[in-house]
Amino acid sequence: MKTGRLSLLMCSAAFAGTSVCPSSAAEAPKKNTSDKERPNILWITFEDTSSSNFGCYGNKDVNTPVADSLAAAGIQYMNAWSVAPQSSPARSTLITGCYATTYGMDVHPVSQETPDGIFFPQLLRDAGYYCTNNSKTHYNTTIDNKSCWDECDKKATYNSPARKPDQPFFAVFNSLTSHMGRIRTFHTDGRRDYTTEGIYPSRLTLPSYAPDLPEVRSDYAGHLESTQDVDKWLGIHLAELKAKGLDENTIVFFFSDHGGCIPRGKGYLYESGLRVPLIVYFPEKWRHLAGCGNGKQEALVNFTDLGPTVLSLAGIKPPKHMQGKALHGKYASKEQREFQFAFGANQLHHFMPMRAVTDGKYSYIRSYIPYRQFGLRNYYQWGMPSNKAWDDHVLRGHNTRPEWALPFEYAKAEMLFDIEKDPGQINDLSENPEYAEVLKRMSAALEEHVRSTMDLGFFIPDTRTGVNQYDMVRKTGYPLEDMYALAEAAGMGRIEDLKLFEEAVACKRTDFRFWGAVGYATLARAGKISECPAGLSALLNDSNPYVAAEAAYAMAYMGQKDKAICRMLEPAVEKDRKVGYSVLECLALDKTMRPYIMKYKDELWKAAETLPRKQNEDAGFMARGILATLGEIDIKVLHGEDFYEEGLKLNRGRRAMGPMPY
Repeated sequence: MKTGRLSLLMCSAAFAGTSVCPSSAAEAPKKNTSDKERPNILWITFEDTSSSNFGCYGNKDVNTPVADSLAAAGIQYMNAWSVAPQSSPARSTLITGCYATTYGMDVHPVSQETPDGIFFPQLLRDAGYYCTNNSKTHYNTTIDNKSCWDECDKKATYNSPARKPDQPFFAVFNSLTSHMGRIRTFHTDGRRDYTTEGIYPSRLTLPSYAPDLPEVRSDYAGHLESTQDVDKWLGIHLAELKAKGLDENTIVFFFSDHGGCIPRGKGYLYESGLRVPLIVYFPEKWRHLAGCGNGKQEALVNFTDLGPTVLSLAGIKPPKHMQGKALHGKYASKEQREFQFAFGANQLHHFMPMRAVTDGKYSYIRSYIPYRQFGLRNYYQWGMPSNKAWDDHVLRGHNTRPEWALPFEYAKAEMLFDIEKDPGQINDLSENPEYAEVLKRMSAALEEHVRSTMDLGFFIPDTRTGVNQYDMVRKTGYPLEDMYALAEAAGMGRIEDLKLFEEAVACKRTDFRFWGAVGYATLARAGKISECPAGLSALLNDSNPYVAAEAAYAMAYMGQKDKAICRMLEPAVEKDRKVGYSVLECLALDKTMRPYIMKYKDELWKAAETLPRKQNEDAGFMARGILATLGEIDIKVLHGEDFYEEGLKLNRGRRAMGPMPY
């Protein structure tokens, strides 16, 4: 094992060459290429991995020599954000150079009708580049995801015989070796001995927010093992470039799609879900395109920037509609951004819009439905033993540190963190008067961003179906500003906005009724109102399941618990059952509500035993999850005893590295 690592390190060092600028302030070399020459561009991407997993980003528990040496020889971005903590909206952003919310591509993983011509690789093809993707096209659109590539399948490679001699290429290789599926094993029985990989679970330094439990340490060790495999995979790609004589003509990008795989990572709008490793390597021949010296760069960069950067490196001016800025190349922006932004739309079946902004020192998170706890279950992620153990530890009252329980509690509309002093984002400063001006500045920046990007993420999922909302809002003059103001007011829950909510629940527009119900629910959950108005009560029979379910949640806090719970349990149409279950799971996390829900446990048991649970989003899982919250089912067997053997098989196996460039 040690010999293999050393050879990869030597391979990477040979690839990197010897002419490395010693300082990030160093000037780039003068241009020494002809105007007709263009660089090859290679994206080496992987999944579910935070920047903090790599040695070059400060992790002392992992061995990543290839990535570390590439960072030393290239440009290492220290403040790179994925704009979303889930793969499909993150990739939707990468492929368009725009926040996925602009096109309504933010719900994971749901395909949305979008405009044509928004995928940037087509511009490269039009300019003569050969474009390949091997082969992930996880974009949330009904457009043919493969249409912008010359090759897009498991055999796609820049080595293709279809690429003309000396034709420049843009190639993407994405590895699943670090995907959460590697440690989504339901239990830890039969797991490999990670100490043979140089990883010692008992000695690992856990993030401050992560519960210190054996399952968490085991999952983290397994994830670090996958990081080391990604490092070896990177070395294979660098060696192949050198073997083919392409190393001195290829610019390499190395990055993850979003943050990592222990509790409160992937899927959450904290740094743990958003901050990614991003390393860009320029061979000497193309150093003049870097525009800066090697080393660590502290500038705020995100996934909207990578499409424009690739175009700029190829000598193509990024289209005006792109919201990112080119970091390098002919059209590189000279301005550094003051803020950067991120979004979350859902945890699988839980619709819970959130937005985040950072200036590099502070991070601000806005929750528009604050009574939706961050820890609502995604039944894929809850296949990780660490998530099950975390859940059990908190909900069964074994918690030893308050911060471990925060994601399961009623959230606040606004949270503010000093990420320099508190990188784990444990100490919320939003109610500290000393930070009032910071809070105001961050909130204003976020609200302006929502409007300037024409964020479509406030439409509920089923009003998006079959509609090109990007075109709809422009052609019909849809009152987006009114919807933004309503959603913001609904989340803040101010009593002075009661009249606004009263008007909204009577509106003909479905999404306005939804946000009006949210406003009432926020007020009721906070104890600011107690009597149920007629307009809200009428929504219990609304034709839209999201509106009806949200109204039911509000009514549960207005003295109508039984009527509300029955509505959550019994949908008007069977296909909408999960919408009610989502709200019921949210309600069940309130200990004061559990006795009332327990009266209906027989109905839940019947659903748990008869409804499907083959797919992660099936209603049978949701019924079992609610019973687990009530203490009726052990969370360890949430997925059922029949999943035990599958877990054993996964624990004994190991994901292969790939795809390969040959």
